[in-house]
Amino acid sequence: MSTAVIFVAELGDKSQLMAMTFAARYRTRDVLIGITAATALVHLASVGIGHFVGDAFEGAQGTIQVVAGVAFLAFALWTLRGDELTEEEAAKARTSSGLAIVAVGTAFFLAELGDKTMLATITLATQEGWFGTWLGSTLGMVVADALAIVVGAVLGRRLPEKAIKYGAAALFAIFGLLLVAGGLGWL
Repeated sequence: MSTAVIFVAELGDKSQLMAMTFAARYRTRDVLIGITAATALVHLASVGIGHFVGDAFEGAQGTIQVVAGVAFLAFALWTLRGDELTEEEAAKARTSSGLAIVAVGTAFFLAELGDKTMLATITLATQEGWFGTWLGSTLGMVVADALAIVVGAVLGRRLPEKAIKYGAAALFAIFGLLLVAGGLGWL
């Protein structure tokens, strides 16, 4: 589940735009290694937070599930609002010097702190085991960013933003409604 949720969360995210920008400057392999390392670290911290919250409030799992569902509905709205790469972030991605893996990894690590994928991973970890959530969320994000790199390289343009935005928001809303229904005992 975490792979699918984070894959959806990453669609249209600024990290995909960063991935395309870095791929224009560095080798695809180096960009993917940097993304994977940064994602693994951020999501490890995320599942740690989520696991602690889940254990501390074990008796309130129904309430946590409802809160998680509401969070996913908020992620749907956040996705509709959009997430763009600022000109400053794009300039940093274009002009980074030094080792490509370090440049990409550092940029992705900083960009993901507090991002919706980090928050979604925390939310998932309150419900699921930490290791599976960590592995799945990392895989989901790396696959989504790899898709952006490949599509950007092959087509030479970005994915259709509106289709991605509305599709991702709809999937977040569905996950959110399912969590709320489960937390209320309706499923």
